[in-house]
Amino acid sequence: MKNLMNTYGAPELLISHGSGAWLYDQTGDKYLDALSGIAVCGLGHSHPAISEAIALQSEQLVHCSNFFATSNQQILSKKICDISGMSNAFFCNSGAEANETAIKIARMYGKNKGIEIPTILVTSNAFHGRTLAAISASGAKKVQVGFEPLLTGFERVNFNDIHAVKNIAKENKNICAVFIEPIQGEGGINIPNDNYLNELEKICRENNWLLMLDEVQTGNGRTGEYFCYQHNKIQPDVVTTSKGLGNGFPIGACLASGLASDILQPGSHGSTFGGNPLACAAAIATIDSIYSEDILINAKNIGQRLVYSLSSTLANVTAVKSIRGMGCMIGIELDRPCKDLFSIGIKNKIIINVTAENIIRLLPPLIYSEEEADHLTNTLSGMIKSYSEQS
Repeated sequence: MKNLMNTYGAPELLISHGSGAWLYDQTGDKYLDALSGIAVCGLGHSHPAISEAIALQSEQLVHCSNFFATSNQQILSKKICDISGMSNAFFCNSGAEANETAIKIARMYGKNKGIEIPTILVTSNAFHGRTLAAISASGAKKVQVGFEPLLTGFERVNFNDIHAVKNIAKENKNICAVFIEPIQGEGGINIPNDNYLNELEKICRENNWLLMLDEVQTGNGRTGEYFCYQHNKIQPDVVTTSKGLGNGFPIGACLASGLASDILQPGSHGSTFGGNPLACAAAIATIDSIYSEDILINAKNIGQRLVYSLSSTLANVTAVKSIRGMGCMIGIELDRPCKDLFSIGIKNKIIINVTAENIIRLLPPLIYSEEEADHLTNTLSGMIKSYSEQS
């Protein structure tokens, strides 16, 4: 590993391959995956339809510049726009790139309205990626330290505080857009009030702001709807997504509708590899499999099973402050730091994650069986009980 930059620390496993909800190391030991490559492999590992689509497309055309059209890009854009209710799509390589696109749309929208300093309203504890604009929009200091001066043009309010948004609307006439995660993932699986997104949409319409949603982590079936905002039956102006869109193959998308759909014009934005035929083939196969295999229904059912069973088995553990989730996006908040549980999980042959220092983040593949969900519950509950007694 000496030739890799030390951006992730020392790895604890050398992964050889994966199948379904399981990962295997180089010795053949298997681990139940409850992280999905951080909300990426929603359909599990080595999904046959996706592997076949990638293999077949690689024999035809891997890359073609965006000076030309390809059928896969046209097919994918129609599928995802039909699902989302949006008008058009810009394809790129990652969630951070998709979020950069959204930020550029908002700024140009503000400029077109005659706002000298277009300002985007963002939230505390947000995470929007690792590029300079994305970390400027994010709320976590740990991703910003050392990269100052940050990009200006952002105003921050507390997440899930609609009154703060209403006050900003009265005070700051430079606001041109609101940019939030429907559920904060990296920030700790923070789920807002049921009507929070609906109230945000109303405020945006009243003030001619763009409503922009970062669905990089919450999209592609993760919460039990294809996009999380569909639980609230609202229609945003901009939606970004990535992670689960290609089930592991890198692809991102920025979707736009209404006033936002015509902001970017030839020459104002682009991506060399964005929407290449191979990435689009993987995404098409992923979307088709999500619907043909009733993945959205399974994500809801498995998520409910996990939250219920974890709540039952951990009910008397005083170290557990709360258990919250939507679909297969679940957080278990402890009253103490618990980073060690990642390594303890590996020893117990499960892959979990700890975010925000004290929140166990579960992002299992959406294909979990009931048996796999129960195995995760039993193993993790035992770990938490033991950890609570010892720490």
